[in-house]
Amino acid sequence: MSLLCIFCTIFFAFSQNKKSFLKDATIQKRKQFYTNIVKSINNTIALPINTETEEQWINAFNNINLIQYKTLAVDDAINTVAKNIATQNDEFKIAFLNLIQSNYTRKYNNQAIQIFASTNNNKLMAMAANYILNNTTNNGIVDLQKRTMQKLKEEPSDAILYQLNLQLNSFGKKNTLPSLKPFFSKNYLPGQVLVFSFQRKNRNYPGLAIVRNSDGEFVKDTSGRCFSVGQLARSLSNMPGYISLGNTPQGFFRMYGFDTSKSFFIGPTTNVQLTMPFENIASHFFQDPTLKDTSWSIENYRKLLPQSFKNYEPLFGAYYAGKAGRTEIIAHGTTVDEQFYKSTTFYPYTPTAGCLCTKEIWDNNGYLKTSNQLALTQAIDNAGGPYGYLIVIELDDKKMPINLSEIIQFLH
Repeated sequence: MSLLCIFCTIFFAFSQNKKSFLKDATIQKRKQFYTNIVKSINNTIALPINTETEEQWINAFNNINLIQYKTLAVDDAINTVAKNIATQNDEFKIAFLNLIQSNYTRKYNNQAIQIFASTNNNKLMAMAANYILNNTTNNGIVDLQKRTMQKLKEEPSDAILYQLNLQLNSFGKKNTLPSLKPFFSKNYLPGQVLVFSFQRKNRNYPGLAIVRNSDGEFVKDTSGRCFSVGQLARSLSNMPGYISLGNTPQGFFRMYGFDTSKSFFIGPTTNVQLTMPFENIASHFFQDPTLKDTSWSIENYRKLLPQSFKNYEPLFGAYYAGKAGRTEIIAHGTTVDEQFYKSTTFYPYTPTAGCLCTKEIWDNNGYLKTSNQLALTQAIDNAGGPYGYLIVIELDDKKMPINLSEIIQFLH
């Protein structure tokens, strides 16, 4: 093994903190939460859809997605909504598309086509296009491309249209990922703590995170193997990363500390705070005090990439997502009941509003039983602390979770 690939030997106490207690994670509280959500959904779908009830319907869509609630009554209600979707406002249509993208991917193509063709809302247009892509072939995207190009000519600086256009032009084409070895050089971003989160293009399968310390060496676990934890980068909507509340985009996030959350869904385990491009001042993101606060430049972002990746469009996803207005993506644990997703390929991981989420299991009494998030934050802390970059990279489109053996080859 070359000197560049020597791993640092850092030992962690991976035994989970079983003293961590959360009342809302007890079986009694979870059952009550589920009962309340189901009651709220059923009460709402019995209501007419009008200006007085539309917020309730939007909340119902979100709750159906959260707990994966599927009944004949819900299906009938969604069918009724679909028949009248053209008359609803943009916020309602966005919530509807978020729901059907995740749970009814093949059923409402005609409605999505109508929304795409008629809306002047670029976000809504892109969401509709993504739904249509579930149900089309290479020959079926011509109309999508034509309207997107027309809109992009009218608004050439719009980040959503730019990303949608790239997505349509690459649809059905095999993406060639350059060798990852330059990312693993000790000379790459020297002095920075780095977290690499490797993902599938198909976010229905969990990815994997590894940690590099500020000396350029990769952290080991107690067995002497490269430290890694599973990490899900799938959102509840399963929309692409340039759409707010979509999947975590590829690219660079600035790590700027640990924190704890009071959110019912995230839980008390230490999380990693992240900043996207455009979310804060440029001097913060690039750690360069000479930059003007408003001097956001794609060229500065490009400088973060190894030479062979400087024109690799997928890794500019975080840049354009930030330009489009996405914020508040962090790396956290979870207190969401994993049983909601027992029938999915990512179980026992839980999807989020677009963050990076590790596996956490709470026992019936509300005590933390398993926490990959705790292991991750310990690894980052021992690597030099949460001040550097987290980099999300999609490897391929295999239909399986990412395994460490797929990564280890690049470290030799």
